[in-house]
Amino acid sequence: MANFALKVIRLGFSALQAVSPRLAGRAAFLMFCRTPSPRPKGTRAKAAHAAGAARLAGAEPFVLRLAGGAKAHAYRLNGGAIGPRKRYLVTHGWGSSTEYMADLVSMLSATGAEVIALDFPGHGRAGGRFLHMGLAVETIAAAGERFGAFDAAIGHSFGGAALMVSMAGLLPGVAPATGERLVLIGAPSEMGWLFTDFGRMVGLRPAAQAALENEVHRVTGRRLEDFDAGDAASGIGRPVLVIHAEDDKEVSPAHARRYGAAGKRVRLFWANGFGHRRIVGAAPVLAAIAAFLEGDRSEEDVPAESIKKDAEIIPFFELPARRAAL
Repeated sequence: MANFALKVIRLGFSALQAVSPRLAGRAAFLMFCRTPSPRPKGTRAKAAHAAGAARLAGAEPFVLRLAGGAKAHAYRLNGGAIGPRKRYLVTHGWGSSTEYMADLVSMLSATGAEVIALDFPGHGRAGGRFLHMGLAVETIAAAGERFGAFDAAIGHSFGGAALMVSMAGLLPGVAPATGERLVLIGAPSEMGWLFTDFGRMVGLRPAAQAALENEVHRVTGRRLEDFDAGDAASGIGRPVLVIHAEDDKEVSPAHARRYGAAGKRVRLFWANGFGHRRIVGAAPVLAAIAAFLEGDRSEEDVPAESIKKDAEIIPFFELPARRAAL
């Protein structure tokens, strides 16, 4: 955020919270949930987006309508295939879209599986500029209702956290996601740090900060601290593959370690050198996901693995700065 714009925002919140901390908290929540423009910025992002769109050109498009008028978008590949096949769900991160997940989607569809890839509200082809964790979990439930049970789900960043929240049934009144296996790529394990950092950035004082966090309960029916995906990983009763890079500058590797400590059914795979964004299309990462989804080895017998890469890896795209949000 530009320094001048941030100064103006901080002045505005300073004045508003002096009058009403509750209103300041609500205004901060609306700003927190505002999504970036879906238009790619920069030469690399534009090239990556165009390449991803080309690879998705043959996918079937679907609109998923959510409560309150919000809508999401879904791509389906290998729909209507004859005979038994697996069905996978793919979710993207904050400020991203399915186009940037095209390498992963293509790898999964090449196995013959039916692949459903989501654009959350405020992202990609879904339209709008607003998203929070409740809407993301509702989108996942709507995909399950529309396409049926999933054999596995793979999510990046915010999308990974949303899958864990969904599978753990943390959102009241929303059907949990199905899936025998779960893959989390660069995913946060809890969301409190984001609210703390955001409140500090816009200059919220304690009363307004509390009002901001109370909006989570008002909108979702759960308190902010209830959305602890790290703790939930130990209770979903399914194998989980956690892929993270120690050089991830957007989601600390400490989140991956929290997941890894959740129990024997959680495997931690370090993909160092790929950061937060390139990791979703890295060939070694895709190979690790494919092997995990095959499920031909006992997770308890396979030690955590690592990918070590040199620092001079050239990124094939850069997305606009983004954050995971609740």
